[in-house]
Amino acid sequence: MQSIVVPVHYDFASTICYVAHRVMERVALAEIGVELVWEPLDLGLMMGWKPGSPVEGPGRDNALRVARELDVPVHMPGSWLDSKPALAVALSLRGTPQEVSWRERVWTAAYEEARDTGDPDEIERLCRDLGVDASAARDEAILGRLAARTRAAADDAVTGLPSFMLAGLPIGGIQEPGTMQRMLGRYAERQREEPAG
Repeated sequence: MQSIVVPVHYDFASTICYVAHRVMERVALAEIGVELVWEPLDLGLMMGWKPGSPVEGPGRDNALRVARELDVPVHMPGSWLDSKPALAVALSLRGTPQEVSWRERVWTAAYEEARDTGDPDEIERLCRDLGVDASAARDEAILGRLAARTRAAADDAVTGLPSFMLAGLPIGGIQEPGTMQRMLGRYAERQREEPAG
């Protein structure tokens, strides 16, 4: 069966992106022939949110409700994390075996161990844990690419994260594993039925 690639835009600062990451681990993607490609974006830049801003009120309540309903335990930060350094490292690792390990390590540190993954010292520690070059976290060229990718996604109608890109259209949010499997399975079937070229 031909594997269908589905890009997923995410930001380490988003609790709902963390929840989506955990939910998608429960989806039997191989059974439906779907491969997720996780694409880092700066949601703070997209939405005008500043690192360190309090995360409270309806937005916080909604993220915690989604996590609870989807049975994903989470330690939600009280303020918006500066995810740019971690996202820059993720971007620098694209296509390498360390890319998946980096995502997992950052998610775990932020939402299970309640560590401030926006702290430069914390990024250095996480990079050391995995034998990853931490210089990408401060690399202006990589940070520029992250900003450019974020603006391009906004131009493509991405208005929130996570966003699953289906035939170029952003489908935001996360549902329970069975719903995600059915949705992505139907999408993959339709993609395989379309004539090439």
